[in-house]
Amino acid sequence: MTTPPRALSRLHAALLALLMAAGVLTALAASAPPASADQQICDQYGTATIQNRYVAQNNRWGTSATQCINVTGTGFQLTRADGSVPTNGAPKSYPSVYYGCHYSNCSPGTNLPMQIGSIGSAPSSISYTYVSNAVYNASYDIWLDPQPKRDGVNRTEIMIWLNRVGPIQPIGSRVGTASVGGRTWEVWTGSNGSNDVISFIAPSAIGSMTFDVMDFVDETVARGMAQRSWYLTSVQAGFEPWQNGAGLAVNSFSASVNTGGGGDGGSQEPPPGGEPGSCEVAYTATSWPGGFTADVTVRNTGTTAIDGWQLTFALPGGQAVTNAWNATVTSSGGTVTARPAAHNGRIAAGGTQSFGFQGTHTGGTFGEPTRFSLNGTDCAVR
Repeated sequence: MTTPPRALSRLHAALLALLMAAGVLTALAASAPPASADQQICDQYGTATIQNRYVAQNNRWGTSATQCINVTGTGFQLTRADGSVPTNGAPKSYPSVYYGCHYSNCSPGTNLPMQIGSIGSAPSSISYTYVSNAVYNASYDIWLDPQPKRDGVNRTEIMIWLNRVGPIQPIGSRVGTASVGGRTWEVWTGSNGSNDVISFIAPSAIGSMTFDVMDFVDETVARGMAQRSWYLTSVQAGFEPWQNGAGLAVNSFSASVNTGGGGDGGSQEPPPGGEPGSCEVAYTATSWPGGFTADVTVRNTGTTAIDGWQLTFALPGGQAVTNAWNATVTSSGGTVTARPAAHNGRIAAGGTQSFGFQGTHTGGTFGEPTRFSLNGTDCAVR
């Protein structure tokens, strides 16, 4: 059958339109960037960069058995975790993602190391996937050192165990509990032979958490295991497996460090609770084997009187309050809260109020609190 000329014209137009469309699609396909593929790492200390900001590491340091991680755009998954090590010793690896510096490998654009005293906040978040057929912990590591160290082992390691499966325990011994970041944690302290370790252990599994790293740093400083003149060198999140571990995953990780209580760029905003410098605390302690007394003077350096005050601070590990005078002093998990007696609830502008307490302590080195907060405002320490 012969096609009529008008129909033929319509057919040619349709064919031309299809060809043009195909050409456009081909051009778009040619110009589109390639999809970002996951990266499989089985090298013992192999690494990969995530979001041009964080570093994922296989970090198989404690075994010769094969371990592989699949690095994604937001985290990683353990795809192979052969072998096992005794549960009364060190784990076989620490596959993790970090912000900062780890053995000379610093994450892109990091502002770490940074002196603790100059840090206003260090917001971070983590999301995990757990498995049941392995022995492991899910741990967030925070590293501190007296120097702005980029290589080697730091002086103090803070470990946050968000989950533990199997017959494993932290380094050292349990020294009590602490309320940090709105949660209650078991606290363990000790040494692994290379560095001091303080561990915060969740009583039950936490699948995800958003928090300020400085809450744990401040608690560590208050317990005498670091100083505000030291440096934060890196923050890391991952797993320590003792047996197996395939399927464990860090789904997502984020971290940043802000100076002066403000955001990126170093703004010097005051911390929540009031202007810094509106109060000053003098803390004088006298210690002897197994015990101590402390005299505390609180000065109002502001321009208005304070009616009703509450002073909070953290005692170093191993210390406990037994009795007090001129104030009601209570403690919970190492955090001490002092409230006025009936006669000294007002601190005039430029004035002071004093109280004291007696306590016990264990261990060879006696430390003093380094941070005090009056009605939510950080005080200068004299």
